[in-house]
Amino acid sequence: MNYKISDKKKKTIKRIYKIALVFIGIIIVIFNDTFGKLEGFVEFIAFYFIVLFITISYWLFKQIKSIIRLKNEKAQTELMHLKSQVNPHFFFNMLNNLYGLVAKDSKKAQELILKLSDMMRYSIYEGQKETVLLSEEITYLQNYIELHKMRYHKTIDVQFKIDIKENDFQIMPLLFIILLENAFKHGVENLRNNAYVHIDMKTENNQINFDIENNFDNTIINEQGGIGMNNLRRRLELVYPKSHTLTITKTDTVYKAQLNIRKL
Repeated sequence: MNYKISDKKKKTIKRIYKIALVFIGIIIVIFNDTFGKLEGFVEFIAFYFIVLFITISYWLFKQIKSIIRLKNEKAQTELMHLKSQVNPHFFFNMLNNLYGLVAKDSKKAQELILKLSDMMRYSIYEGQKETVLLSEEITYLQNYIELHKMRYHKTIDVQFKIDIKENDFQIMPLLFIILLENAFKHGVENLRNNAYVHIDMKTENNQINFDIENNFDNTIINEQGGIGMNNLRRRLELVYPKSHTLTITKTDTVYKAQLNIRKL
């Protein structure tokens, strides 16, 4: 017959143990002169302090472990919150475009719906994972680009160069989309002619390099380094604290971002 001690009883036993330990210590201090002459008293004090040291060490270990656990939980909660902020306005904009497109071009609207559905599925399910295959992330980016090409009624020079040597490269999901989204939102969106987005992604030496460049209208106030970039920087700090570099360069009409991530 198995007898399991309840959590309440465990807490009571621990409390009694701690009180007894303190009580014994008080007695030793008060009656040291009286008991000091007894045989074996020195050995008893040595044993007492060993037990006391072990107890204090165990308590400190538990406290440190609890603090680390709370910090990790807080970091995970923050990370999940940051992930949930990715792309909401993009999906709303696409749905608004679909509303007007359904009556004008039903076939094109159907294509948009399928691609948008794939993107939403990836964002909701794969986006909650700690890591995904880089190939899956690339497909997500390509779908995003295709959706924008179908959406706009203008020519856009989009180049996506891919040189992936490691097929099993794992990456935190929904990182690069923030940079790609910025390029369209703050660049292509406001340019009538000659808009471009050039992307270069490659892996080498256990590292992934993602470079993206776009032009923009310098007569319009540009907030390309706003909430989305703050989101990206914080996520990188949480997951790749010493394994990434993010460099932003900006001229009068060109914005360029370079993100390098080393495999953990």
